Amino acid sequence: MEDQTTTASDSQLGQMLGGWAEAFDGLQVLFVTYAFSVIGAILILIVGWTISRLLGRWVKTLLKHTHRVDPTVSGFFAVFVRYAVLVVVVIMVLGQFGVQTASIITALGAAGLAIGLALQGTLQNIAAGIMLLVLRPFRVGEYIDADGISGTIKEIGLFATELQTLDGLYRMAPNSQLWNVPVTNYSRLPERRHDLVIGIGYEDDIEKAQSVLLDLAKADDRVLSEPAPWAYVSELGDSAVAITLRYWTKSADWWVTSREMTKAGKIAFDEHGISIPFPQITYSGSLELERPDASDAEKTGDGGKTIDNGKGDGRNTSRDDDDEGPATS
Repeated sequence: MEDQTTTASDSQLGQMLGGWAEAFDGLQVLFVTYAFSVIGAILILIVGWTISRLLGRWVKTLLKHTHRVDPTVSGFFAVFVRYAVLVVVVIMVLGQFGVQTASIITALGAAGLAIGLALQGTLQNIAAGIMLLVLRPFRVGEYIDADGISGTIKEIGLFATELQTLDGLYRMAPNSQLWNVPVTNYSRLPERRHDLVIGIGYEDDIEKAQSVLLDLAKADDRVLSEPAPWAYVSELGDSAVAITLRYWTKSADWWVTSREMTKAGKIAFDEHGISIPFPQITYSGSLELERPDASDAEKTGDGGKTIDNGKGDGRNTSRDDDDEGPATS
């Protein structure tokens, strides 16, 4: 009996050892088969990670030294390049283990297309934001007008641009709207022109009016000497002769200078006896009124009635509708 028990135990132990041996042999075969793949994958991950970081830093440094590129764009492109390299590294690692990378690339492409369709408006704003930050049609602190969207630029982001209007209101505009319309930048160029137009009477001295306006321009330090101010007759209107003073000033001083020059022009014309006429119309010809005919005099006016006076003499008596009571004979 004991011999049978010992034999059974030895048999179980032999089976267990045989199973362990088979498992170990399988691990050896698996290790031999995939050892180079694992080592290659690890090396690809290390090298790819290093290259992605170095390439991201290089792109950021390169764009930072380019004055036309905003720091926001340089950081965005650096992150984009880094993760693009990492995606390629992951696909290469999977390829080391026999995974069909073509199917993975196809799946990533389909997923990207679906995301692009779902976020079409957002992606348009991002693309427009990148173009705005690269080409810089406006910068922070500049005053612009883009098809009715006007204000001082406060911040330019990848999705939207923040502005402040002249009356102190906050406005956020999607970048796609700012990119797809003409933009007028009132602050980009250092100098700006202003045409001050004032009408004088036809009886006033044109040369005197021009001289007065030129003296005003020369007396103001904010008016630039080059190009020199110029006064000329711009129009012969119905009621006045339009005198235009054209001068240049700094863009930062344009708003205040133009308003103060308009006020100074009115005061100077008043001091020199030069009139600024208001619109008027001169009539010529006869204004004689037509006299009514005798036949019309026999008829009643508005609302009148013709009644018989009862005497049979054919005479008519007119009364208003407001008169009460019948006519008396």
